[in-house]
Amino acid sequence: MGRMEHPAWRRAEGESLKYFIEDPSTGTLYKRGQLLGKGAFGRCYKFIDTSTNKVYAVKVVPQSRVSRLDNRGKVEREIELHSQLKHRNVVGFHRHFADQENIYMVLEYCSRKSLAHILKARKTLTEPEVRFYLKQVIAGLQYLHQQGIIHRDLKLSNFFITKTMQVKIGDLGLATHEEQANRRRGVVCGTPNYLAPEVIAKKGHSFKSDVWALGCIMYTALTGCSPFEITHKQEMYRCIREGRYPTPSRLSPSARDLIGKLLAPDPEARPTLEETLAHQFFTQGFTPTQLPSRACHSAPLFVLPNPLRKFFQKAAKVFLRGSLCQETRTVSPPPQEAEGMPPLGMPAETPSLEVEEDSQNATEDTATFPVCFLMRGSLNVSREAADAERSMMAKVDEVLRTCLKTIPLAEEDPEGPPRAGPVQMVTKWVDYSNKYGFSYLLSDGSTGVLLADGTHIALCPQRQRVCYCPELHEASSFPRRDVPPSLTMKMGVLHFFSRYMQQRLLEGGHQQASPTTSLDNLCLLHFAKSQEALLMLFSDGTLQVNFYHDRTKLVLSPTSAGGYLLTFVDRQRQSRTFPLETLVLRGWTIPLRERLSYALSMLHCL
Repeated sequence: MGRMEHPAWRRAEGESLKYFIEDPSTGTLYKRGQLLGKGAFGRCYKFIDTSTNKVYAVKVVPQSRVSRLDNRGKVEREIELHSQLKHRNVVGFHRHFADQENIYMVLEYCSRKSLAHILKARKTLTEPEVRFYLKQVIAGLQYLHQQGIIHRDLKLSNFFITKTMQVKIGDLGLATHEEQANRRRGVVCGTPNYLAPEVIAKKGHSFKSDVWALGCIMYTALTGCSPFEITHKQEMYRCIREGRYPTPSRLSPSARDLIGKLLAPDPEARPTLEETLAHQFFTQGFTPTQLPSRACHSAPLFVLPNPLRKFFQKAAKVFLRGSLCQETRTVSPPPQEAEGMPPLGMPAETPSLEVEEDSQNATEDTATFPVCFLMRGSLNVSREAADAERSMMAKVDEVLRTCLKTIPLAEEDPEGPPRAGPVQMVTKWVDYSNKYGFSYLLSDGSTGVLLADGTHIALCPQRQRVCYCPELHEASSFPRRDVPPSLTMKMGVLHFFSRYMQQRLLEGGHQQASPTTSLDNLCLLHFAKSQEALLMLFSDGTLQVNFYHDRTKLVLSPTSAGGYLLTFVDRQRQSRTFPLETLVLRGWTIPLRERLSYALSMLHCL
């Protein structure tokens, strides 16, 4: 456990450490650099070998603290244990030496600091990144367990990142061999909100206790907070013993399932490390082979395989006389990405490819292809509202599937019949979800933000009303002038996004809609960005998908009579709206079918 230490001791230790330190046994002279971190028993500094200019991280433990706290045996055990380890995902131990003032452990230097530093800058990490990091952590942990070693203090700040973004497990000060842990079952050590239930119950540490910590780490990386963060320690321990923690709906089903298995209160119910890697979270989700260094402070770029690429290449062969388009699709979830601005790596204009009616590949259901999300967000959903959310999503899924099964192909889309009023749709959007939220402007002038904490706030200027939804079906509406002080910060975010979209972004192509009468009930339930498109699903069942490459849009919206309308906005920003019954009778073209099929693929991956 962490110890309370007198600040004067810390100052004295830092001030007394010399700038040049010699290893008495080898004569190697080191130059002390910046402080890298602090621990319970000492500090870690950047050291440079003056003869080779090699850089090391050196853990410095004052002799006075070792003797005062009777911890010499602990330090010697750490040196003995760590010096025998050699693995690509464990911090390397080079040598150790001592002088009259300190004991020095010369370790591998990791220039990108730790995963805790990355999470502090990023707030949350994407699921592909978490898979990338956790696979390496598990590889290192498998090695430790094969050596019979329990780490006992796994946490983000003990996962160090090299210049090439490789993960290294470090700080083995509390690590011990399994047989030693079995002999001292009453020992409770580690970081309080990472402790496993059996450790709190003084039944001892085990390999499964490290697996529990992995669950805490995965949850923290994806949500930005610990699953067990409660002011009162005894209440926190009660939650740990019961395996009780909040489960944000914005996590993917596979992520929620794996976290639930890792955080099983019964250690025997937790998966092994091998079973963890075999879970669908790892086997069915995209994992990058490497990450750029900019992932330390902003969401990374991914180069992903495009499941439709073969189809488009075949179409290009037919219509471009064998001249294939050779391009790599690089897609980014940047801090801001908005209507009227093509994503990074996308050309401003890309000709759409249309294929002959008798082409079998053209009618293939692309919903069978998995879609990898680069960024996503969801409104908080309580257990009571979860059934209603699933029912609504199942209805949208059913409508899309019915369209694909029943609407025949045609040479051209039918003309949209006269309508009483235009369909409500998103005309501008900005994604800053890695820090603040995802904001959008509706065609009636209303602005909404799905905030990073899973809440939603919206403003209708015509009605001068603000609606705040902490979770689905929990809405509060206020006059604009009477917003509670507790929402001041969130109103500031809303105003910032509203001004940004009004002043800097192009209209997305729409007819002006009348102010909605259901603002208090309408909010963005999910958004998701893939390498091809942006999906937005609203709480009333409206589904909108914006396609990057040609700036077209699909909007599926329910009617008051219980039916559905399909609106298509083409690349000239002209919109046409069809009742689904009209499409069943008169048919649609292949490009429209393909877009709706891809929308279904994205919906399946929410």
